[in-house]
Amino acid sequence: MQWETVIGLEIHTQLATQSKIFSGAPTAFGAEPNTQACAIDLGLPGVLPVLNRQAVVFAVRFGRAISAQIAARSVFARKNYFYPDLPKGYQISQYELPIVGRGEVEIIMDDGTVKTIGVTRAHLEEDAGKSLHEDFHGATGIDLNRAGTPLLEIVSEPDLRSPREAVGYAKKIHQIVRYIGISDGNMQEGSFRMDANISLRPKGQTELGTRAEIKNINSFRFLERALAFEIERQRDILEGGGTVVQETRLYDADRDETRSMRSKEEANDYRYFPDPDLLPLVLDEAFIAAAVADLPELPDVRRRRFHLEFGLSEYDANLLTASRDLADYFEATARACGDAKLAANWINGDLSAALNKAGIEIGASPLGPDRLAGLLMRIQDGTISGKIAKQVFEAMWTGGQDADALIEAQGLKQITDSGAIEAMVDAILAANPAQVAQYRGGNQKLLAFFVGQAMKASKGKANPQQVNEVLRRKLTG
Repeated sequence: MQWETVIGLEIHTQLATQSKIFSGAPTAFGAEPNTQACAIDLGLPGVLPVLNRQAVVFAVRFGRAISAQIAARSVFARKNYFYPDLPKGYQISQYELPIVGRGEVEIIMDDGTVKTIGVTRAHLEEDAGKSLHEDFHGATGIDLNRAGTPLLEIVSEPDLRSPREAVGYAKKIHQIVRYIGISDGNMQEGSFRMDANISLRPKGQTELGTRAEIKNINSFRFLERALAFEIERQRDILEGGGTVVQETRLYDADRDETRSMRSKEEANDYRYFPDPDLLPLVLDEAFIAAAVADLPELPDVRRRRFHLEFGLSEYDANLLTASRDLADYFEATARACGDAKLAANWINGDLSAALNKAGIEIGASPLGPDRLAGLLMRIQDGTISGKIAKQVFEAMWTGGQDADALIEAQGLKQITDSGAIEAMVDAILAANPAQVAQYRGGNQKLLAFFVGQAMKASKGKANPQQVNEVLRRKLTG
């Protein structure tokens, strides 16, 4: 039987506020365990939560970024469950009336086509603490620093049909939340975590199959591998005549498998009810307008503009808008040097390779856009060749000098004097009469040999175009 995979994602994005969603406790990462959890975060008797205004602003900004409905009235509820890292026994979240309603995002498929993925909702909630197992033999440690950290949970429609699509959608959400500045998206620190709901059904059937939920996936690679494993597991069960059980599962990266964690809860198991300590959240048009007033140009819009304004290929435009910092860097470089294609080639090539090797992102690059543009302008005006430019780039990356100073200090200016190039070519031809005879006899591939000799003799400084022109003229003369 042919099976169709149905996937929906729930993405938990930590909002980049300085304090928690209902208290003034800090949210800084890396503090000593249990030093950033106050009485409000723990729900101790006599305390009252106060909603963090900036968290609301961030939620509204996300809603507008995905063209979603933003609720004029939303309600916080208590979601009741009992875990060691949730000391008050309930999580403040949103259920029936979330702040962000239906929206959508576009993802680019492997074949270049665009697919629209629906977003069901995005709601505000607080995070729980964290259970620690690795450092405790036969016991579990509890760190409540994360308790009360503001989250935006983004729930997709079941529109995804493969692990690759799921990864593409997750990356798009990750890109958006970073672009608009509401989250740092740092997966290693738990700022962006994914739960995947997955089921199989016979092809052509509209009714959904029984789903399993894979919890707390913290990398795109693990998301793809977990879903691939789960597809095989469910297919084997169904084709063996068994029944898939609705449950929550965990992905074990070391074993590359999912394993059962607990039976899947339904909404009624959580006994949602409106939080009596929090009034409904009511937003007017003025608040929403102020929240989105400084939204940056969104990645899809910027990608299309780069394609049209700068004449970049869709591939280059997509790479260069992967992050807001990268897009800003490219645009500044392109405008400074006046050659967008040259800037794109260097940023996607040598600069990207240097960043990857150093393990840093574009914002930490020791080479700013003005300095890279200075190097590219020396290629444009013929001062140096593209080959010499790579040498200059490496020196600029490790030192503080600009391109002009390095070129002058190291004597790297390109030889463009026609007389000097002709004399050099004459000497090369005189030294290689056999190759000259072979070329004139029809072996024109030997032109590369002569060009190589000229570049070797000039230590890479001769203008390649001029060398080619002079060689062709003299060899055919």
